[in-house]
Amino acid sequence: MMKQRVADYCSALPPSTTRRVRQMRALILSVSPDAVEWFSYGIPGFRVHDKPFVWYAAFKEHVSLFPMTGAIRTAFAKELEGYETSKGTVRFPHERALPATLIKRLVKARLKEVRVHQGS
Repeated sequence: MMKQRVADYCSALPPSTTRRVRQMRALILSVSPDAVEWFSYGIPGFRVHDKPFVWYAAFKEHVSLFPMTGAIRTAFAKELEGYETSKGTVRFPHERALPATLIKRLVKARLKEVRVHQGS
């Protein structure tokens, strides 16, 4: 059922944006293959240890990755230069290729935060 909701979400997007969203999904799963897909706040995401882990979403000008905590944004400040960030997100503009290595590193850092809070 969750896969269908994600598929429905993607099918409502322009084809080029759908590819970017699917690429973001694949990058997240490459880091955390045991994450459980879910849909919340009207966007796709993943859970680990039955806790929210990350969300990703498409917008007119960018795709976003949530949540990126202050600790993560600080730790990756140099790598995030040139990308728009806000309190809980990093935005990757459509006119630039998705930075796969950076996204994987951000997701790994987020996974570590979730595991620390779970005591895993």
